[in-house]
Amino acid sequence: MDEALLRSLTPSVLAILVRRGAPFAAAEDAVQDALVEAVRVWPDDPPRDPKAWLVTVAWRRFLDAARADAARRRREDLVDEEPVPGPAPGADDTLQLYFLCAHPSLTPSSAVALTLRAVGGLTTRQIARAYLVPEATMAQRISRAKRTVSGVRLDRPGDVATVLRVLYLVFNEGYSGDVDLAAEAIRLTRRLAAAIDHPEVAGLLALMLLHHARRASRTAPDGSLVPLAEQDRGRWDTGAIAEGVAILQAALARDRLGEYQAQAAVAALHADARTAEETDWVQIVEWYDELVRLTDSPVVRLNRAVAVCEADGPRAGLAALAAVTGSPSGSPGADPVPRHTAVAAHLHERDGDLVTAARLYAEAARRAPDLAERDHLTRQAARLNALLRGG
Repeated sequence: MDEALLRSLTPSVLAILVRRGAPFAAAEDAVQDALVEAVRVWPDDPPRDPKAWLVTVAWRRFLDAARADAARRRREDLVDEEPVPGPAPGADDTLQLYFLCAHPSLTPSSAVALTLRAVGGLTTRQIARAYLVPEATMAQRISRAKRTVSGVRLDRPGDVATVLRVLYLVFNEGYSGDVDLAAEAIRLTRRLAAAIDHPEVAGLLALMLLHHARRASRTAPDGSLVPLAEQDRGRWDTGAIAEGVAILQAALARDRLGEYQAQAAVAALHADARTAEETDWVQIVEWYDELVRLTDSPVVRLNRAVAVCEADGPRAGLAALAAVTGSPSGSPGADPVPRHTAVAAHLHERDGDLVTAARLYAEAARRAPDLAERDHLTRQAARLNALLRGG
C-alpha cells in the first residue's frame, strides 16, 4: 500500500468533487471513505488509474449520502448530473484547496488543521498526535472548520499571503509523534510552488529549507537547546542549504521583494558563514531594515536589535532594543513581544552587566512558552549567578 501516493492524490480528488458541486464537508467525508476503501482493495487489486479510481468511488459515496438526504433538492439534482466514469481530468485543482483551507473566517489553528487534513492528506489521528491533543478534540476542530467553509464559493482570487501564513504556522510547529510537521510544511509548500508562480511562495520554501537544514544541530543529546552561535555547522544539511539558496536567488532576481524572501536572505547569510565569527552581520542588519520596512513587526525589530549588537556593539544593540515595545524589566506576565526579556538579558550580558542579565534571564525563564526554552534560560541565569559568586 503506497501511503505517499494516497496522500499526494487526496487534495486533487477532493478539489474535483468540490468543483463538480459537492459541498466541501460532504466531499471531504466522501474522499476519506474512498481512501479507506483504497486501503482495503488496492493491495489485492491495484487500479490502472489510481486518481480516477478515487474520484469515482468518492463521487459515488457522496451521491449515496446525497440520495439519503431527500430534503436537499440541490443534492438530488446532482444525482441526475453524475458524470460518466472515465479518466480523471489532468488539471490540478489543489491550489483552490489552499485558499479554501486558509479562508479568513477560520482561526489560525483551524486553518492549519484543515490544511493538514484536506491538502496534506493526514488523518485526524495523525494531526491530533502532532499537536498532542485528544483525537476527539481535533475531530471537533476540523468539523467546525469544514462547516465554516462549506458555503464558501471560490469565485475570486485567493489571498496568497494568508495561505503562506498558514503554511508558516505549520512549519513552526516543528515535529512530534509520527508526523513531522516541519517536513510536512516543506512538502506542502513545494506543491504550492509547483501550482503557482509567485516569488513569495518561493521565498517561503527557501526559508523553510534553510531553517530545516540546521535542525540536527539545534538540540544536544540530552534535548537541551543549542544556540546558533554554538551549533556544530558540520551537521548542517548542505544539500538543503544549496537548494534553498538557489530558490531564493531566483526569487530575488524577479525584483518583487517580500517578507519571506527577506527572512530567507537572513537565513542564507547565517548558512553561508563557516563559523559564527564569520557571519556578515552588517548585511543581516540591512536585510532586517528591509523587513522593518515591509512589516514594521515588533518581532522583526527585536531580531534586528540582536543583529545590531553583533554588527555595532552591545550599546548600539541596547539602543535598538529600546525602540521595541516590550514589558519593563521585572514586570509580571508574558512579554508583549515574544522573547523581549530574553533578548534584553543577552544584550546586557554582552555589555558586561551580569547582574542585570542574570535577573532578566531568570525573568525570561518564567515567561518562556515551552519547557526546552525555559530550561535553557534557567541555565543561562544559573551560569551568570555562578560567575557573580566567583564559583
